[in-house]
Amino acid sequence: MINNVVLVGRITKEVDLRYTPAGKAVARFNLAVNRDFKDANGDSQADFPSCQVWGKTAEVMADNLRKGSLISVAGHIQTGSYDKDGQRVYTTDVVVEKFHFLEAKNDNANRSSGQQYQGNNQQNSSGNHQSADPFDSVGESINISDDDIPF
Repeated sequence: MINNVVLVGRITKEVDLRYTPAGKAVARFNLAVNRDFKDANGDSQADFPSCQVWGKTAEVMADNLRKGSLISVAGHIQTGSYDKDGQRVYTTDVVVEKFHFLEAKNDNANRSSGQQYQGNNQQNSSGNHQSADPFDSVGESINISDDDIPF
């Protein structure tokens, strides 16, 4: 059986770092992940999977990632359930095993402060400008507010 997940997206709000009673770090966050298609109005759609990460990786993520940070994660799906007010609640999470920063830390700081990210445009020998941002030509970026998140 295979249970692998690879996602690229932006952190929707600050990473929530907590510690278990035994002292193990656990962080939770959501990613905004664009879908490959647009709706009938031509608008981009996104999913917001819930993610969790454990141990030192959780602490590194909480220390270095902010709302809007672009990252890739690799891990597996984990389902669970619990009772709340007499009702059974089912959960599905991506348990992150590895992650990668996909932009420089100061690029996200500029985005968070309301500045438009311009990328590191460089001029090549032919006089044409090339963007150092590998995601510059991928398509439209999405703006996420706390009101956009369905939970």
